[in-house]
Formats: sequence, structure tokens, C-alpha cells
Amino acid sequence: MASDYQAPVTVAITGASGAQYGLRLIEVLIAARHEVWVMISKAAHMVIATETDVTLPAKPERLAEVLAERFGAGADQIRCFGREDWMAPVASGSGASSAMVVCPCSTGTLSAVACGASNNLIERAADVALKERRQLVLVPRETPLSVIHLQHMLELSRLGAVVLPAAPGFYHRPSSVEEMIDFIVARILNQLGIAHELMPAWGAET
Repeated sequence: MASDYQAPVTVAITGASGAQYGLRLIEVLIAARHEVWVMISKAAHMVIATETDVTLPAKPERLAEVLAERFGAGADQIRCFGREDWMAPVASGSGASSAMVVCPCSTGTLSAVACGASNNLIERAADVALKERRQLVLVPRETPLSVIHLQHMLELSRLGAVVLPAAPGFYHRPSSVEEMIDFIVARILNQLGIAHELMPAWGAET
């Protein structure tokens, strides 16, 4: 970790709808001066191209450059890893420690993590987070939820992961899609213990 950055946070974006949540999370973490380790699945690249006007390259080195330029990151503040980059620090418990967020988390990824499949780097990194008792936040975006999905969520919660569905609240009366996205990103940051000003804490304005 570069000496002038806060502790690294791993952000994985998988192939569920809601890529905007993950991209916004990366942006806010960069602004908060955290080092950010990024993994984007092949399916997520397709979703990002469908849901947004953002085009992201597949090669990790070029992806890091594009994200750094888009979010104004400092030198080496963003590191990106491919699906089989087994030398990445997140691939082993003996690597550098990092909290991890899978945002959004597809039900396929949810299933693989619950079963310890580790078929790619995202799944392996989540498996490492669980076995090392590190913070793991999973942000599923699916509806309705089948019994299979619910069983996997229950098992992951029992294992110590935080299951944080992408279900924005409305008590702050959002006036834009961006405010609804920030609601979820704020909840993720709360779980990570990272200060933010995306929205006031409940009761703070009373």
C-alpha cells in the first residue's frame, strides 16, 4: 500500500444489474484516499455496457488507467486484477489484508462463495476474506429471491459476511437516481467504518 493512502479496499463487480453501485463505490473510496483493488467479471463488463454509457477495457492494466482517469485517482491508487491472476494479494490469506465488497453480487457469485467454489479470482478473494475473518460485504441485486438464494444468504451471514441487498430506502426522499445509488453506497461505507457525507445518519438532523 502506498504510504499516503488509506487501507486498501477490494471491490468486485459481478454480473448482476446495478453496476452503478459498484462504480460509485470505487469513486467514493478514491475520493476518501483509499487504495482500491478492483476486479470486474466478464458478465459485469456486459452489464456495465448495457446499463451505463461507460466503456471499460478488459485488460487489467488498461482498466486501471481508465478508472484512475475517470475518478481522479492518484498514482497506483487503483490496482486491477484479472479473473485468473492468482498472484494478486487477494488470492491468499498470506497476502495484504483488505476488506472486500462484491457490488453488485450476482446470485451465481453468491452461490459460489457460499460453497467455497473459488473458480476465479473474485470467488477466491471472497473465500480468503471468509477464512481469514476479514470484512466481506455482499450486495445482491435480484428479485424475487428463490429458496436457493435465501439459503446461500443465510449461510454466508452465519459465516460472517454481511449481506446488504441493493434496496434503497426512501425516507430521505431521494430526488434522483444518483441519490438512490448513494443510499446503498453509504450503507456499504457504514459497514466498512469509512466516514462519508453521502447522506446524514438517521436522527442527525433532528
